[in-house]
Amino acid sequence: MQSKNYVLFLSITAALGGFLFGFDTAVISGAEREIQKLWDLDDLSHGLAVAIALYGTVIGALFGGIPADKFGRKTSLLWIGIFYLVSAIGSAFAPDVITFMVFRFIGGLGVGASSVVAPMYISEIAPASRRGQLVALYQFNIVFGILMAYLSNYLIGTAILNESWRWMLGVEAIPALIYSILIFRVPKSPRWLIAKKMDLEGARAILSRTDPEGAEVAIKLAMEEAKAMKGVVGVSMLFRGKFRKISFMAILIAFFNQMSGINAIIYFAPRIFESAGISTEDALVSTVGIGLMIVVTTMLGLFLIDRIGRRMLMYIGSVGYIISLSLMAYSYFGGAIDSSWLPIFVFAFVGSHSIGQGAVIWVFISEIFPNELRAFGQSLGSFTHWIFAAIVANIFPFVANSFGAGYIFIFFALMMVLQLIWVATRMPETKGRSLEEIQLDLQSNK
Repeated sequence: MQSKNYVLFLSITAALGGFLFGFDTAVISGAEREIQKLWDLDDLSHGLAVAIALYGTVIGALFGGIPADKFGRKTSLLWIGIFYLVSAIGSAFAPDVITFMVFRFIGGLGVGASSVVAPMYISEIAPASRRGQLVALYQFNIVFGILMAYLSNYLIGTAILNESWRWMLGVEAIPALIYSILIFRVPKSPRWLIAKKMDLEGARAILSRTDPEGAEVAIKLAMEEAKAMKGVVGVSMLFRGKFRKISFMAILIAFFNQMSGINAIIYFAPRIFESAGISTEDALVSTVGIGLMIVVTTMLGLFLIDRIGRRMLMYIGSVGYIISLSLMAYSYFGGAIDSSWLPIFVFAFVGSHSIGQGAVIWVFISEIFPNELRAFGQSLGSFTHWIFAAIVANIFPFVANSFGAGYIFIFFALMMVLQLIWVATRMPETKGRSLEEIQLDLQSNK
């Protein structure tokens, strides 16, 4: 298999964890109302039932770097697939809300760990010239999974099925099984082999197939980095000396990702549309439109990320966020714009996310940490992302019902103004350089 095709196969296989991530995240949007009615949940209990997977994701992200660091990226990817499989089957057959939340929590562990391990694995096997595009395949698979979840929810929701929400959640078991089987065909991460096992020949055998032109230089620089980083391990190092500024970059890009409100939109899209006077069936159709918009704009971001760079995509996305969120808030406050325009503003919002933050976040976090600390750094960024995702999803129904969605969208728009300032003043460009070259720059005094 030619090197380009081989690295593409490995990247797509690892990125299938992103498909399950997206599917698991979005599928609850079609089931959440039935679940609330079935178990007679109040707003806070309902929010917890929806957000419990995100709390599992927080734990998975926080600790996912530990097995990835100790046992390797490949072994961790396999266990992630098993978690998804168990969660899908268990959630579908849950007899009560507590059991349901336990299995959704397990799925969340898989999502959190996937957001740590899969982008990291792809970044460590990819050539520098294609790394952004290949790591962005993870994000593409996330949004493709979201689209498939919305489409699946629509097809199941409009069919004559008893307790259709169980079918919506259970169908995830099929891609989870396929993903788990495919992981057996991927090799270990070459940079993990060097950093943790000092296995130069094993790393060379893999890099000669995934990055033949840059293999020897990558091995040389990785060895020099491993020697320089010898004994420098552990989470505490992320907040010491020259690594502190790198860690805060990961924290901030993850924080801003969720302060855009993207997960509130994904989780509660049907409810948001219905609040604007759109029928239930049309609301489900509109969520499929959201999924299509996300896929198309993610493909555009994937095409551009290694051409115009990470920062330019963040500029484009930030401006799009500010405009679309402001218009969403304006429509909720009864402005001159008819509420029927709300779906268009939501489409513009998710498009801005997909071409900007969505395309960049996992690529950027996977690039900025040294090989020895990448697993812990990826966990830090993913943990930050998911703890704020859980908080937003958990309180969104309560805040929206208490104060109105318009005020929430104003808050999100203001946060995106702060993101735009951060991109303009602090965010470095990482395109076109090897992981080790990026480190030489970030750890300098520039």
